[in-house]
Amino acid sequence: MAKRQVIFWASCVFVFFSCGKKDKKLETPSVNAHTTFSFARPFIQNNPQKKSAIFAGGCFWCMESPFENLVGVDAVILGYTGGSSKNPTYNEVSYGDTGHVEASLVVYDPKKISYEKLLDTFWKNINPEQDDGQFYDKGDQYKTVIFYQTKEEKGQAEKSLKYMAASGKFTRIAVKIKEAGAFWPAEDFHQGYYKKNPESYAAYVNASGRKAYLKSKWENSPNKN
Repeated sequence: MAKRQVIFWASCVFVFFSCGKKDKKLETPSVNAHTTFSFARPFIQNNPQKKSAIFAGGCFWCMESPFENLVGVDAVILGYTGGSSKNPTYNEVSYGDTGHVEASLVVYDPKKISYEKLLDTFWKNINPEQDDGQFYDKGDQYKTVIFYQTKEEKGQAEKSLKYMAASGKFTRIAVKIKEAGAFWPAEDFHQGYYKKNPESYAAYVNASGRKAYLKSKWENSPNKN
């Protein structure tokens, strides 16, 4: 099938395969990746030479690339956090019944990249004005949150929020700042989705309105989406 045709059909089935549609529920997985987890659950970053940061920016497929392409970032793990239920699955979270949001855990080397840079990347890849989700994806599970793990991170997050609120770019700021809890890595199917499915991912980013919004706000800033 020609590339143009692939993109066309990917756009047509957007409503079924976007991050945010409840009818994307995986009833009978055709591959084990839909139901297998390679990362420990919950995930704990034990390397004393590294740090981790957790951000929720709507569809987690769209937040992996911006962080992963930063020098100093060792890994980006997609998962679920913020709720009280243990061992949540994609199906459970996507139905909005767990209290969890889709999120990204960024493992980084603080000698090579700062937490402030990660915050800047987060802000430049979301719509901080939207309070009912992100772009096409609606629901509490797609809301934007900065999860802090230390008092220092909390202070830096609050500072960045105030800066964005005073920037004049936005009518309001809906991003929340919350204390981090257990982080539950998502199924293998979701990890590295943008690399494994580049054409359907590109179609999703365009159709969701994310790419156009980010360009309108940060046209002179590089975005990896």
